[in-house]
Amino acid sequence: MSSNNDLVKGLGLVSSTTLVAGSMIGSGIFIVSADIARTVGSPGLLLLTWVIATFMTLIAALSYGELAAAMPRAGGQYVYLREAFSPLYGFLYGWGLFLVVQTGTVAAVCVGFAKFLAVFIPVSAAAQPWVAIGCIIVLTFINCFGITTGAWVQNVFTFAKMAALLGLILAGYFWGHNAAASHDNFTNMFRGAGFSFDTVRLVAVGMVGSLFAADAWNNITFTAGEVENPRRNVPLSLLLGAGGVMVLYLAANWVYLNVLPLDAIQHAPNDRVGTAAAEAILGASGAKVMAAFIVISTFGCSNGLILAGARVYYAMARDGLFFNFAARLHPKTHAPVAALGLQCVWASVLCLSGTYNQLLDYVVFVVLLFYILTIAGVFVLRVKRPHMERPYLALGYPVLPALYIVLALGIEAALLWYKPRFSFSGLVIVLLGIPVYVGLRNRLRRSDAIEPTGT
Repeated sequence: MSSNNDLVKGLGLVSSTTLVAGSMIGSGIFIVSADIARTVGSPGLLLLTWVIATFMTLIAALSYGELAAAMPRAGGQYVYLREAFSPLYGFLYGWGLFLVVQTGTVAAVCVGFAKFLAVFIPVSAAAQPWVAIGCIIVLTFINCFGITTGAWVQNVFTFAKMAALLGLILAGYFWGHNAAASHDNFTNMFRGAGFSFDTVRLVAVGMVGSLFAADAWNNITFTAGEVENPRRNVPLSLLLGAGGVMVLYLAANWVYLNVLPLDAIQHAPNDRVGTAAAEAILGASGAKVMAAFIVISTFGCSNGLILAGARVYYAMARDGLFFNFAARLHPKTHAPVAALGLQCVWASVLCLSGTYNQLLDYVVFVVLLFYILTIAGVFVLRVKRPHMERPYLALGYPVLPALYIVLALGIEAALLWYKPRFSFSGLVIVLLGIPVYVGLRNRLRRSDAIEPTGT
């Protein structure tokens, strides 16, 4: 193994776009609408949370496009924060990503894969974490063969699950229409919801679900060092992938409201709104159809997360801010196999611990905070480095990026006020990285092994 070989540029526009879309679509779109509906209490506000999430996701993706085109390097968001602010900000993002966000999501999605696989293959509850670990190991092994192999798997599963989701939407439109449910949901969409502070509060808190389901669109930036013509393809894949998925998400929620009464959405068994809608459209076989779809969806989602996450730890190790061995690439496949292996081990530990869902609840606040900081980095770098080459400029700058920051800060304030336990706990998890960072920087100064980068 060598730490000197360069990453291979093996991702074209199609593969980059499927990495965006495939990392976004897991099981969230089939579950979170139940909790959102209970929070907001009306069909109109349910759709509004998804409309605002779509708007915010597209603004963020287009803003990230400027940073990705200007700095097309492995590590993506970690690099942007490092260059805009300081290495500390980049490290804290990578610390949270490795400790909880990426690995915890991998663990949660793979356990979901095991649970739905049990519909077809006998898998006891006690065995499901081990099946999830097996899924993580298999996908890690596949990605050790290089970016081309990982991208091929991503393409196959992303096309499959997008086709299946589109099929559910079309089936709901042509055959699943429930006249009574549709009339009730769309006749008085904003029942009891006037334009008031309380309504704004409900939407802000409810958007945790829609933003969580839309998350991971930024994973393509982690792999920018392996994208062909990254200055063009990364921004374009962000637009196509994130935009396409959010349109499907809006359509899926429209189908839910056409097929199910609001009460059925709010109280779907185990919050599985997608399964309830599939059963309403297809009858008893709908549950198995949905289970098969989620098995495909979670497997493909896990592959995208595993592929992308390792590139951040690789970039951090190159900067001396992670385990040094994580900077090594395989001499033949040029894959960051050490970072992949380390990620595999920690995600597997989280599977066995059963704490991944709780940890993810804690960091929703922090994930959004880092999005705010990164988009603020667009403004900072325009001032600090006005002559930096920018092949693509953020759409609507400065109005749209500033609007995203204002909206996201409003959501953060609502979470701090109404869900302080989760918000402050997530903040603590990330801030625990500060003493670790100080220790790493002191080690670098003593050894002088790696020249610090950034500002």
